Amino acid sequence: MIIVMKSSATKKQVQHVVEKIKALGLKPMVSEGTERTIIGVIGPEDALRVQPLEVFAGVEQVMPVLKPYKLVSREFKPAPTVITMDGLTIGGKRLVMMAGPCSVENRPMLLTTAKAVKKAGAQVLRGGAFKPRSSPYSFQGLGEEGLKYLRDVADEVGMKVATELMDARDIGTVERYADIIQIGARNMQNFNLLKEAGQSKKPVLLKRGFSATITEFLLAAEYILSQGNFNVMLCERGIRTFEDQTRFTLDLSAVPVIKKLSHLPVVIDPSHATGHWDYVGSMAKAGVAAGADGLLIEVHPNPEVALSDGAQSLLPERFAQLMKELKKVAVSVDRMF
Repeated sequence: MIIVMKSSATKKQVQHVVEKIKALGLKPMVSEGTERTIIGVIGPEDALRVQPLEVFAGVEQVMPVLKPYKLVSREFKPAPTVITMDGLTIGGKRLVMMAGPCSVENRPMLLTTAKAVKKAGAQVLRGGAFKPRSSPYSFQGLGEEGLKYLRDVADEVGMKVATELMDARDIGTVERYADIIQIGARNMQNFNLLKEAGQSKKPVLLKRGFSATITEFLLAAEYILSQGNFNVMLCERGIRTFEDQTRFTLDLSAVPVIKKLSHLPVVIDPSHATGHWDYVGSMAKAGVAAGADGLLIEVHPNPEVALSDGAQSLLPERFAQLMKELKKVAVSVDRMF
C-alpha cells in the first residue's frame, strides 16, 4: 500500500498518518520527494480497511502496490534514487567507476593498482578481503588484514572502498573499513545477511544471482530497504545460460527493465560476466550506452600471477585506455565520468 500525501501536506499531517499506521501494527516507510511525500506501508494491509486513511488531513491518494516488491518500485518512488557519499554521487548524471583487483593480495600490489585506476578516473577502489570461491582450496582472502589494506590505500590515494560482506557476523568489521558494502551473487538470497545490511547506514551494492530473475533480484533488494536502508544499488553481473564462450551471459536488457520497474541505481560488472579481459571493454561500453549508472571492473598489475580471476582482469594501461573510450560513450548518452 502507498499513501500519497498532498503537495501542501504539513510535517505534522505526515507524522499523524505515520503514527496511525504504527498504531495499526504496520510499518511506515517515508519517502520525501521534491514535490510531495509518499508513505509506503508494510504489513497485513487488511488493517487499513478498518481505518481508511483517505479521510486523514493531507492525504491525497491511497493505492495498492500490485507488484510483490513495494519499496524498490517506481510506484513508491517515481524519481530515481541518487546515493551521495562525501561528494560522490551514484545514480545521477555522473557515472561512477569502481575498479581494483578481485582479491586484496598484499599492500604494494593494491597501492600500485589504486594509483593507476585513480589516475585514469575511478572513484571507488574495489577489492575482496573475504572471497567466496567455488573450491574450498582456492584463495579465500586476507580477511580483516585485507580490509585494513583497502582502507589505508584508499585514504592515501583519495578513493572510496567497496568490498564484499559474506557473513552477518562480520558486518561490524566490514563497516569499520568500507564505504560501500557489497553483497555477492552467491548471497543474493541470503535473507538474514540482507536484513543485516539493511540495518547498516552504509550504501549497499547488491549483485544479481547467477540464475535469479529480475523479480527475484528486486525482492532481494526489498529485504534491504524494508530494514530502513534505502541506499542500495543493483549490480548486473551476468546470469547462467547455455552459452559457454563466456563465463556468464551479461543481461544488458536488465538495465532498462530494472530502471522501468525500480528507482534504484544500476551498476554493470562486465568482468565477472564475461570472464575474459578482452571482452570487458565492449560490454562496459554497451552497459553505459544501455543506461547503467556505473561500472565495476577488475584491474590487476600482473594478471598472470593474480590469486583470483586473473583471466578477466585488465592491465592498468588497458584500463586507462578504456576510460578514455568510455568517456566518449558517456557523452553520447548525455552522461559523464
